[in-house]
Amino acid sequence: MKALINIQSELKAPKNQFNSFGKYKYRSCEDILEALKPLLKIHECTLTIHDEVKECGGLVFIEATASISNGEESRTVTAQAGIDVTRKGMDAAQCFGASSSYARKYALNGLFLIDDTKDPDGSNDHGATKQELTPKHPKWNGAKESIKKKEVTIEQVKKVYILTLENEKLLTNGI
Repeated sequence: MKALINIQSELKAPKNQFNSFGKYKYRSCEDILEALKPLLKIHECTLTIHDEVKECGGLVFIEATASISNGEESRTVTAQAGIDVTRKGMDAAQCFGASSSYARKYALNGLFLIDDTKDPDGSNDHGATKQELTPKHPKWNGAKESIKKKEVTIEQVKKVYILTLENEKLLTNGI
């Protein structure tokens, strides 16, 4: 499909989002779609994305399917993202929405050859040694703000830092 080849080569989807806790830039599904719309119009193509909730071995996940069509031919890519409805600080709808957005982003990445190999969710270990995160730590305010904005969960912070129960409560402020 020649239009897809052209869109893949012309697409520029910069990382316009910033995670203040991890100190990295990233692109969202919405960023990719915003960059795609003019190219779809130029090349007279339509893009559809749909989600399906699935379960395998007790794991519930969203499978997103992104399809491009020029009216005669189409190409489709799928991607999956797990759903954790017990995630602290998020209700069930937010958990499903976050997983949908993540799966859609990676379906679009596959369809339009967007390379995320340098993105932190694949490569950032935030340093090999865990430090204790306290209110005096330079990353404290960034972590607190990122949790408040739902950019990260307390579980993600605990993978990077040691947190006492008291500091965890201070960090989440009852979220």
